[in-house]
Amino acid sequence: MHAILLDGRVSGRRPKHPCSLQQNKCRGSDSDLLCYDRGINVMEYREISRRGFVAGALGLVGGACSFSSDEDGFEPIFNGNDLSGWDGDPLLWLVENGELVGRSPGIGYNDFLATDQTYGDFILRFDVRLVDDVGNSGVQFRSERMKGSMEMIGYQADIGPSWWGDLYDESRRKITLVECDHDLAERIIKKDDWNSYEVHAEGEKIKLSINGTTTADYVEEDADIARSGRIAVQVHSGPALEVRFRNLRLRAL
Repeated sequence: MHAILLDGRVSGRRPKHPCSLQQNKCRGSDSDLLCYDRGINVMEYREISRRGFVAGALGLVGGACSFSSDEDGFEPIFNGNDLSGWDGDPLLWLVENGELVGRSPGIGYNDFLATDQTYGDFILRFDVRLVDDVGNSGVQFRSERMKGSMEMIGYQADIGPSWWGDLYDESRRKITLVECDHDLAERIIKKDDWNSYEVHAEGEKIKLSINGTTTADYVEEDADIARSGRIAVQVHSGPALEVRFRNLRLRAL
């Protein structure tokens, strides 16, 4: 990893956080304080931080101060090029500009594009945009195909007006397990724009978050409910709709 210095030069050294001053011998005035462990100018660091350029550096390990990235251990489950590793109707699902797109002309059934692989305990993150904030979609997890159908059975992280952030049990108990507060959803959802969604499933515990805010927190009390299964994205029955996903990535727990 290279760091971009203020004068545009590229350094092979990693920027250090000022907390390293506690472990390294430093000298100089406040305007030219130098940390001699790796020759990092603290004033440059502060200026870079002010400008917002240190986000990538925070995931690095430098000297005595370690910074673990929030994205450590995540692997993509969609390659951004084609539908490899996924199973579904290519007339409804396609790839555009590195995004996974569900485009329905209006259908009388729910349709799902599902992963070939199954997952148990994990954190799943993705960005989703419901075009024009019209229609209904969702992301299945710990789910399976219904025999002879494109339908899925299992948990769903819901997407759509009046449904954003809900935890639904698709084609099984057919109930909303946790309903997100609608006033909260109105405040956090960016309509017709990208929203960051997270699904945390670990043992009997499930938590959904959108744009950094928890929308559903659930504990499964039924020991017979599957703790693993496939992940799938949905276009709901009804009028025409378009839903777009990107940056689908997962960390196994």
